[in-house]
Amino acid sequence: MQDQAFFKDVMGRIGCDLRRAEGLTFAVFQELRDRITPNEALHVNAQLPKRLKMMSLEHPDRKVHRVSGDQFIWEVRRMAGLSDDAEAERAVSAVFAGLQRLLSSPTGQEGEAWDVMSQLPKDLKKLWVEAQRQHQTVNPSGV
Repeated sequence: MQDQAFFKDVMGRIGCDLRRAEGLTFAVFQELRDRITPNEALHVNAQLPKRLKMMSLEHPDRKVHRVSGDQFIWEVRRMAGLSDDAEAERAVSAVFAGLQRLLSSPTGQEGEAWDVMSQLPKDLKKLWVEAQRQHQTVNPSGV
């Protein structure tokens, strides 16, 4: 899946325009990167298309910031300028589902996706696993 296909996928899942899908993806990628180890972030980044790699550039010496799922949602809401937590949660879910597809994980629990999920707090793990189920029928661009 290339960058544009990823953004179109997020657009279809959320019902927004391309620019908004890019901004939401950036916010979620930034927060996710800060919640997983630098090593794991490098593994994920290696599987991303070029533009998505740029959205989650890794700093190998950074510390992992452990937060609750609610705090993660709030940070995405703040960064993306969203109106409420429900909107932020929908954005996180859509980007999680798209990322799982990029990582070739149909349930979010295989391979590299499993490694990401294992580093998330319990309430965010639930959102990670539910992301694919919530968006199973979405395939706006045939990718």
